[in-house]
Amino acid sequence: YVLLNKPKDFITTMDDPRGRKTVMQLVHKACKERIYPVGRLDRNTTGLLMFTNDGDLAKKLTHPRYEMKKIYHVEVNKNVNFDDMEKLMSGVELDDGGFVKADKVDFVRDNKPREVGVELHSGKYRVVRRMFEAVGYEVIKLDRVLFAGLTKKDLPRGEYRHLSTDEVNFLKML
Repeated sequence: YVLLNKPKDFITTMDDPRGRKTVMQLVHKACKERIYPVGRLDRNTTGLLMFTNDGDLAKKLTHPRYEMKKIYHVEVNKNVNFDDMEKLMSGVELDDGGFVKADKVDFVRDNKPREVGVELHSGKYRVVRRMFEAVGYEVIKLDRVLFAGLTKKDLPRGEYRHLSTDEVNFLKML
């Protein structure tokens, strides 16, 4: 059970025939066992990404039925207004016709009106970027700061760590 603070410009795949940098290059020395990323973060998204060879836990952490909480730090191209924050929490229709809503949306800091924190349970493809596009914003930076109760505190960008026994037990009890 390995937790990575993913840097920008790495793709979440086992290998890439086009030769781009992959997250596997960052964790290849983490253990002897073959581990796999749990879920995905797109190339331009930074933050928490977990790896494991425990298929049951991976399914639990990614299947919509289990509603694993994720929190993202989002920076957009213009000041966010309260009406749009309410829309994100009430729910927006995505470009593919799907519907999604945030559990919470709030400013990260009072003096940074372009930066918001978004809590959600959805694991849809590029969901945060698509939600903000639906209400007229372009996401400039996206960083997953919490995943299923795990945080990136004390984990520098591009580095990984092994989960503690307590953390693994916690995830299995979710």
